Amino acid sequence: MSLTARLHSELDQFRREGVYKRLNYLASPQGPRVRMEGRGDVVILSSNNYLGLANHPAVVTAGKRALDAFGAGTASVRFICGTFTIHRDLEAALAKLVGCDAALTFASCWNANEGLCPTLLGENDVVISDQLNHASIIDSIRLAKAITRCQSAVYRHADMGDLEEKLRAARDRGLKLIITDGVFSMEGDIAPLADIVTLARQHGAIVAVDDSHGTGVLGAQGRGAAEHHGVLGEVDVITSTLGKALGGAAGGFVAGSQELADYLTQRARPQLFSNAIPPTVAASALAAVRQVEEQPGMVQRLRDNATYFRERLAALGFKPLPGETPIIPVIVGETAQAIQVSERLLDEGVFVTGFGYPVVPQGHARVRCQVSAAHTRDDLDFALAAFGKVGKSLGLI
Repeated sequence: MSLTARLHSELDQFRREGVYKRLNYLASPQGPRVRMEGRGDVVILSSNNYLGLANHPAVVTAGKRALDAFGAGTASVRFICGTFTIHRDLEAALAKLVGCDAALTFASCWNANEGLCPTLLGENDVVISDQLNHASIIDSIRLAKAITRCQSAVYRHADMGDLEEKLRAARDRGLKLIITDGVFSMEGDIAPLADIVTLARQHGAIVAVDDSHGTGVLGAQGRGAAEHHGVLGEVDVITSTLGKALGGAAGGFVAGSQELADYLTQRARPQLFSNAIPPTVAASALAAVRQVEEQPGMVQRLRDNATYFRERLAALGFKPLPGETPIIPVIVGETAQAIQVSERLLDEGVFVTGFGYPVVPQGHARVRCQVSAAHTRDDLDFALAAFGKVGKSLGLI
């Protein structure tokens, strides 16, 4: 069978199973409401644009100015062709925001995670990972094991007793790296970071947190999971993204000690063999960081909107997973049903994505709602009315 024939067969199977993903094209900037080709105006409940900064005037203007000042990009790797001053300024601001001494930007947080484990871990080291960590962390660990032959272990999700057992079993290892999401994107729950830091100190380990869904979202000032748990400045390594709350464009970073940033500059392959993020993105992200610093009310507005939407969904008869984040999963059962719910909601003018196996376990398919600080109560009420109509028609409520 040729490659094309094999792919065609598998794609047909996706369609028969009701799990085929179709792209929806937007003809306007990302925001609480967008213009979608063939649909008109729809309310967005599927974006990581948590603070509504993707189309904020200050963020857009900063990107335009950077295009004039720096051009389209570096046209090579930073250490070869030079580093723009906007990258240095952004990295300093990111480090300050998340409570670290230094930061280094990457093309994405996937690249940041991908560069972390294979660069830091050696044959005598071990990485201990939460069961529900993001795919980028899983792939980073797989890559590290293949390259450096380090050891790995997985602890049950947020189970501190199991984590401690894994740490005890690894007592003779050199570097012991505990790695976890700050906010788990499919569940919307927050890692018990203070407990993880305590265990790490007791067992001579270090902690790395992928805070992609926490940066700009958690904590009184939006400084992330560490601020939320009162351990700001005590987490050894933080990775995160610029593609969610911080402007929504692209790019990621690793933050930690100055030595860590310097070492990754010297040895992390995604850094050594990839162009820097475009200066337009760097400038927009820097403007987004400034907005978080200067407008803390956005973070509270996001929190209020999430609480409102979660409570009203429950009042309608749905069972959203409990939590404190703007990620609000509504469990519906099987993958095909989750996709059907999302399609019916789109017919009602609400864009929210259904997720099923293998992204989540069999039988736990869901529509994942993501609320923004930019949503008005009218936006949220419109979406709630659509949920009520679709839920009744499908017998979910």
